[in-house]
Formats: sequence, structure tokens, C-alpha cells
Amino acid sequence: MNYHTTATALLPLLGGKENIASAAHCATRLRLVLVDDSKIDKTAIDRLDGVKGCFSNAGQIQIIFGTGIVNKVFAEFSKVAGITETSKAELTDLAAQKLNPLQRVARLLSNIFVPIIPAIVASGLLMGLLGMVRTYGWANPDSAIFIMLDMFSSAAFIILPVLIGFTAAREFGGNPYLGATLGGILTHPALTNAWGVAGGFKTMDFFGLDVAMIGYQGTVFPVLLAVWFMSFLEKRLRKVIPNALDLILTPFLTVIITGFVALLFIGPAGRALGDGISFVLSTLIDQAGWLAGLVFGGTYSAIVITGIHHSFHAIEAGLLGNPNIGVNFLLPIWSMANVAQGGACLAVYFKTRDVKIKAIAVPSALSALLGITEAAIFGINLRFMKPFLAALAGGALGGAWVVANHVGMTAVGLTGIPGIAIVQANSVISYLIGLVIAFGAAFIISFVLKYQTDSE
Repeated sequence: MNYHTTATALLPLLGGKENIASAAHCATRLRLVLVDDSKIDKTAIDRLDGVKGCFSNAGQIQIIFGTGIVNKVFAEFSKVAGITETSKAELTDLAAQKLNPLQRVARLLSNIFVPIIPAIVASGLLMGLLGMVRTYGWANPDSAIFIMLDMFSSAAFIILPVLIGFTAAREFGGNPYLGATLGGILTHPALTNAWGVAGGFKTMDFFGLDVAMIGYQGTVFPVLLAVWFMSFLEKRLRKVIPNALDLILTPFLTVIITGFVALLFIGPAGRALGDGISFVLSTLIDQAGWLAGLVFGGTYSAIVITGIHHSFHAIEAGLLGNPNIGVNFLLPIWSMANVAQGGACLAVYFKTRDVKIKAIAVPSALSALLGITEAAIFGINLRFMKPFLAALAGGALGGAWVVANHVGMTAVGLTGIPGIAIVQANSVISYLIGLVIAFGAAFIISFVLKYQTDSE
């Protein structure tokens, strides 16, 4: 492809130079914030040489070119448009101004939880390994190797409030280290471990108020709410405390006031909120069974389009940290929905005679199998609509299967084929069958339905 020609043709289809508020790129996509999104001609952009899809997400217009190509297109585009690259942080801030309140909350939760996903994934994989060691008797439970693996696998969940405290404070505009300190207060050794409450716990008398000495290890909402309050308080204190005393008084007052409020009021309320959400979801899964999986699996990809799915990380982490649940039963359902998008997308490859669509379909389908669905959803399935509906059906059937067979995962963040690594040992076969059901059903339905599959 001629990168200069593509970049030159792209500019008027975006509304011209004056309509470009900011621009950047990631590994595969050109990311733009426009002054007026209504001026974009997505249909014409899709026809440009090298474009693998165009969609709007989180206030940004994202144009998929692929690894290696996007860098060269952006270099030419910046020359033609007369702009410089915007940092991703600045681009995100500009894009956030275009989001509705619900999308802003979802984006906020995503920014808080995405950075700590590697820690949870590592713990989930270690839990899977520990489960295999226990199941197959590879090591004695009293041996050093078993004890150390147990420590490694539970560490991230024990200090989860500390991790969340750090990232949440950064997002709420507070001091991240004070946020981590608050997380440490909520998980202090003086408090009974959240998983050991069944063995009894102490209470302390705070001016006639009985306060349960129960820790918040593995919880999500208590520290989120507490850090929000902490950040609000810290910013207000900085406005009234003289600069000469700011370094001493602001952190002191922030920690002591927030600490009391968190342990007396916010913590218990946040725990009740988290437990309530977990209880409702687990009850739905238990009572409705496969029907709940059918509904969740069939609607997840539609939710992905809105960007609200980012907020699910908080709920999933809460399920994992809940001592009464301790397993992520939502992620297998999302995994089925993601893989189904790949099946529907691959069917388009076999239906179409359009060379450009064929070139996009295969890598997009493979990407969906690995849990990354943007290219399949926006580049192929939504373009022709019926493949997207076929994928919803495949996701519904796969979701029903994994719920009916009680498939659970031990972490967050991994779906599709990579998700096998965090599936509970006794559910791997059921998970694999679910992948086949979701992918196969979506492929067959997408292939059988009648629709135009050329780029015109």
C-alpha cells in the first residue's frame, strides 16, 4: 500500500484538518479524538487500502491498520494533517469528555483494575498449579514447596486492597502512596483475616460503638469507596493548609481521618455492597442455571460495544476475593462470547469473494480466539450485522454450557484459548467443549445466514 495516499485520502473522510482534536496510535490502531464525530464517513474509510476496520470507542475514533503499518500511516497522516502525536494520557482525557456518566465510571474502573490484572493472573495461574499439586499428590501439604506455592498464590488477594488503593488514588487525584497506606490499614494483621472469620473475631468499643475487627483482604468496594473519600479529603485539605505545613499536616490528617471513617463506616458499607453484588450474581447463576449463562453470554458482546464491560473487572475481583465464593464464574461466559465473535468472523471469510474482506477476516478471527475481539466485532461482524447476531447466539449457547457445567476460573483478564491456563483443573474439558460450541455455533449460523459480504 501507499501510506501517503492512504493518509491523504483519510483526512477529508474525518472531516478535514479542523475536525482533528488530537491523534495518537497504539500497536495496531490509529486513535483520534474529533471535534465533531458526525462528520466522519466510516463506510468510505472502511474501503481505504490497508484499513481493517473503523469504530468508535470510549470517545475515540479508532481505525485498525495492523502492527507495523499503523506507525507508517500515522507518520504520513501527521504530515498531511499538520499535527503532532498526542500522548495516550492526553488523548484519553480528551476522549473522556465525550463519554456519558456510565461510560466514565466504566472507564474509571478499567483504569484502576487493568494495571493490577497481571498480579491477579499470576496468582490465578499459581492457584491452578497448586490445585494440580494437591489433586495429583505431587507434594505433601506439609512440605516446603506446597506451603510456598500456597503463599505465592494467595499473596495478591491478601494485599488486593493495597494494590487497588494505589491505582484508585492515582485515578481519583489523590496520593497513590496514601491510597496504598489506606489499603494496608484495611488489611492490618491486627484485624482478623477475612477468610478466618468463621473461627471467630474480636470487637472493639469505640465510644460505645462496637466495631468488628475483621480485615478486608480480597475485597474491592471497601477500599474503592475509602480511597475516593481519602482523595476528596486530601484535595480539600491542600486548599486550606499553608504550603509550609502541607508536607506534614496534609498526609497526617488525611490518613487519620480517613482511617477512622473507613473502619467505622465505609468499610462495613463497602463490604455489604460487594457481598450483595456477589450474592445476587451467585444466586442468579445457582437458580437460573444455564438460562443465566444463555442471557449473559448472548448479551456480553453487545455490552462490549458500549465500553461498559470494563467495569466488570471490579465485580470479578470481588468474586475471587469473597471467601464464600472464591471463583470467577463470569469470565468463562465472557470467554464464550469472545470466541463466538471469532467463529462468526471466520465464516465471513468463506462466504465472501472480496479479497480485502478475506485478508481482514482470518487475523481478526484468530485474534478473537486469543480474547481480543475489537477487530472481529468492528472490522467484520458489525459491518455486515448478521455475523454479529450469529456471534451473540454462539456466545449464548457457550455461556449456557459453561454455567450448566459449573466452569470457574481463578483469575481475571484471560479469555479464549489463553483462558485455559486459569480454568479450574476439574473444569478444563467442559471449558474446551464450551469453546467448540460457541465457536462452531457462531460459525454455522453466520455461514448459513444470507447477507452481502463485499466491501461495497
